[in-house]
Amino acid sequence: MTLLRATSSGSGLAWTGLVLASLFWAGNALVARAFHQVIPPMSLAFWRWVLALILLLPFIARPLWRQRELLRKAWWQLLILAALSIAGYSAMLYQAAQTTTAINMTLLNTCLPLVLFLGAGIMLGEWPERRAWWGMLLAAGGLLVLISSGSWNNLLALQFTRGDLWIMLSIADWALYSLLLRRWSASLAGIASLHLLGLLIALGIPMLLPFYLLELARGEVFALSAANLAAIAYTALFASLFAYLAWNYGIKVLGASRVALSNYLMPVFAAILSWLLLDEALQGFHWVGAVLIFGGLLVANWKPRHKAVV
Repeated sequence: MTLLRATSSGSGLAWTGLVLASLFWAGNALVARAFHQVIPPMSLAFWRWVLALILLLPFIARPLWRQRELLRKAWWQLLILAALSIAGYSAMLYQAAQTTTAINMTLLNTCLPLVLFLGAGIMLGEWPERRAWWGMLLAAGGLLVLISSGSWNNLLALQFTRGDLWIMLSIADWALYSLLLRRWSASLAGIASLHLLGLLIALGIPMLLPFYLLELARGEVFALSAANLAAIAYTALFASLFAYLAWNYGIKVLGASRVALSNYLMPVFAAILSWLLLDEALQGFHWVGAVLIFGGLLVANWKPRHKAVV
């Protein structure tokens, strides 16, 4: 009975974190697009993680030093995870925001759950159950309703840009990171989630540095205005620290394929944030899409109740 309650509690905490992570990442997409003309992409990626590391250092420096032998054994795994999650994904995402639209970013992100579903089966042997596939299709339908504004003609009129290629590359990058994090969970089990994130950030920042310096050499700089600094602070605190911790915990507790379904919540939150911050009205298709997405998540994660054996 105690074990069943602990498992249920862990799943509930994981899904709560993933819902909030989707909210914060939706905000990250809005920030990236809103500031793409005033903050160069590598500058945003670099300073986002530098600030996040500064916030983490007081909590992780001493514990990581005590675990240096364990970290030395897993050094190559940590470098790969840092390259994928810190350097690769954020750089490609912000680069994409320079030339693509929010609708296209949302549409292409529907590929992530499918990539993780297939990847989890091939790499990890974690094939989702049938109801998860049905839930994914239902949620994908809701997402299409949102991005098409409920019109088939709008969907057919979508055009793709160079930034869309960056989005596809970022999806492949993030999927590989998530699958490797799950696969190497036993090797990294001795490292607390907060410490692991801090270490990945510390390893990833030097990988971003050459691209940031190249950007500076081309004269691409940003003003130290209150708005720009607030945007960087948001990406560092919410889209980096909290969202990454929640995602990593979800991978550990729920597995890669189930966690991927939370990605469908991002356009719902994007619509809500646009309504709150940009005064854009919520229309009927927003509600239809949201109902389908949440319905898909419920279908994918619903399990029949069994009587507990004491």
